[in-house]
Amino acid sequence: MARVGDDAPPRFEDLMLDGLGAIDDRIVLLARAGSEWEIRRLGRAVVECLGGGGRETRLSELAPDCGFALAQAADRAAADGEPRQREAYFARHGQAQRYDILALPLANRWGSRLVAIHLAERGPRYNLIDAVFHASDDGVMALAVIHDDARRPVDFQIVDLNAAAAKLLGAPAEGLRWRRLGEEGLGFAVGPLAENLRRLIAAGGERERFELTFPAEAAARCVGVNLTRMDDLFCATLTDLTELKQREESYRLLFEANPMPMWIVDARTRRLLAVNDAAIEHYGYSRDRFLAMSADELRIDDAEAEKAPVEADARAGRHERHRRAGREPIDALVFARAIAYAGDAAELTVIADITERRRAAAEAAFLARHDALTGLSNRADFSARLASAIETGRADGRRLAICCVDLDLFKGVNDTYGHPTGDRLLRMVAQRLRDALGEGDFAARIGGDEFAVVLDAAAAPDAIDATATRMIETLSLPYAIDGIEVTIGASVGVALFPADGASADELIKNADLALYQAKSEGRRRHRYFQKDLQRAALERRELEADLRGALAERQLEVHYQPLVDISGRRVTGFEALLRWRHPTRGMIAPNDFIPIAEANGTIVPIGEWVLRTACAEAATWPDEIAVAVNLSAIQFRTANLTQTVISALAQSGLAPQRLELEITESALLADTASTAATLHALRRFGVRIALDDFGTGYSSLSHLRGFPFDKIKIDRSFVKDLAERRDCTAIITAISSLARSLGIATTAEGVETAEQLDFLRAQGCTQAQGFLFSPARPRADLAALLGRINGGELAAA
Repeated sequence: MARVGDDAPPRFEDLMLDGLGAIDDRIVLLARAGSEWEIRRLGRAVVECLGGGGRETRLSELAPDCGFALAQAADRAAADGEPRQREAYFARHGQAQRYDILALPLANRWGSRLVAIHLAERGPRYNLIDAVFHASDDGVMALAVIHDDARRPVDFQIVDLNAAAAKLLGAPAEGLRWRRLGEEGLGFAVGPLAENLRRLIAAGGERERFELTFPAEAAARCVGVNLTRMDDLFCATLTDLTELKQREESYRLLFEANPMPMWIVDARTRRLLAVNDAAIEHYGYSRDRFLAMSADELRIDDAEAEKAPVEADARAGRHERHRRAGREPIDALVFARAIAYAGDAAELTVIADITERRRAAAEAAFLARHDALTGLSNRADFSARLASAIETGRADGRRLAICCVDLDLFKGVNDTYGHPTGDRLLRMVAQRLRDALGEGDFAARIGGDEFAVVLDAAAAPDAIDATATRMIETLSLPYAIDGIEVTIGASVGVALFPADGASADELIKNADLALYQAKSEGRRRHRYFQKDLQRAALERRELEADLRGALAERQLEVHYQPLVDISGRRVTGFEALLRWRHPTRGMIAPNDFIPIAEANGTIVPIGEWVLRTACAEAATWPDEIAVAVNLSAIQFRTANLTQTVISALAQSGLAPQRLELEITESALLADTASTAATLHALRRFGVRIALDDFGTGYSSLSHLRGFPFDKIKIDRSFVKDLAERRDCTAIITAISSLARSLGIATTAEGVETAEQLDFLRAQGCTQAQGFLFSPARPRADLAALLGRINGGELAAA
């Protein structure tokens, strides 16, 4: 074998390819790519254990168990220049397998260092679910429903159970498996268990918790049952609660360990029968001294806390003043509850020391008028001060300007960096707002990221403009928080007294309408209240009222816009787009009613209807035609989104691979962990996931790394300005290149000209949609549309 030098590693060509021409099935060949390792070649037999990936895949992109183990072995081998061996467990599809990893450093003819890693299975594979099932300390039992001819549940059959369940039920597992609950001689609480199973079926529920008492050799055992229903199959988790029940009985409401001072008093003599450690520590009396006292001896009768009768309402508590051993008296809030103790009538007393509450009265008074986070006035104080300023202005003829200030992009900061960072940002915003105001002006925080300002408007109107502009510019400057730079913006709505209202509520409402107008025009600007804004708000409310009945009255329609494969010029799918045909207003644009539906929550039932309708329609199309459905961020907040999608597919008979769900970055920002779990569940089921409006958010690349999207949709704003703006050309080129390197398909939206299509084709874009092919059309037009495009009429376009 040829050698590069006496101590040099063997060359890759000599060791791996000499006389073979192909890499071994169990070998992965790695090369350095910056600070990481990248796969250059891999054998067929290791693809499964890697959990995905292929050539030019970095180890950091593999499943963490595999990527970390391979990288560690490669680092050691490369650093030492010698083969290194280790072992690791990889988990795939619920199976765990142990692997021997041999890392061998190599050289090649070009002098760069490579590492070849040989993977060999050792020992059997383990089924993780089966291992958990049998190793669990809790009992686990699977039961199946037995129906009569009318599909009514008549009995239940034990399909399987683990050893812990068999122990709780008091019978061997072999003797219970495949037995029916209706059979005699099972030896446990069959009736209550079957009754709860039937009740869960009748209610259409999925989960049920209850307790049962099972007989045992020595004494009855209390067992907690957690039922989970999966169609006609139930999983029952059995937990032994006997000891817990015994502890509850022995330690009455966790009396001894409670951090609140507590004692038990004889209801007749008022003598103390028991006292907990917290009371001894707080009052300073020994246990013996406590038990020699009566409850009345602890009370101080003075003008500040008059003696209350024993029959006082225990739910509300009563105020008393208590003496302590060698310490200052305390103000106590006393809660009493009648109980039985050692068979006699008694009273359980819980003490809350409210002394500090009185000492904090001044602080409480301040907090009643101010926002605790920023120190600005709160809504109540602002309304009172504004009302006072209005009365003063009415008396001396002075004008006022009321400004509603809303922060732009604050929610994104909160979701990305967390609430502590968001709170620090709000405090900095409040300080900048104070600095931007003049003498006689005052500000308040009236909501999460909403502020209100009153300006002394005796000066010329341009002074109001200057102050509003100064607030926007000041609040839009970058903020440095814990080493990160955060940039937000602000929008301002202005209402004037007395021109725009005579009361505080009216002025705040009108300033808020002006704020809405400023935000709808693009944010980072200020707008004055105009009378027509009231009409627009009224129209918006009427539209919201009509929208609530639009679905039931069948005013909503689903239209379909073709998704065209650029290389083949054929329709490969349709995007389902919602339309509203109002009985008096005619066709209403989605941009006018979708935000309203998202704001009032009707987007959830409407979105489900669109999904079910699109799946049912797509099921009638040729098998190669897919359907894409948009999901709102609001829909991800519902707990049953995954079940809704699966139900729509099952009901329509549409194959999951033909359904593509489009989500925007706002959905990912709403609840990253929950949303990612939902997306992974849908993708495992076979549904394709597309990231819509890519590039318009501010954390897109992290989303591509965090979830393996099937498709990226290039926003129409980049396609529209292709001919006029070089930055749009550069952005589309970058997105196409990025998607191609990640193996992700791309769809360009808003394609209207052949020149745009030619550019997209040259960049390797996969699909296109837009008016060049067709606007969204009703279902009745789809057959003709398919014939026109796939039939070749547009082939020369």
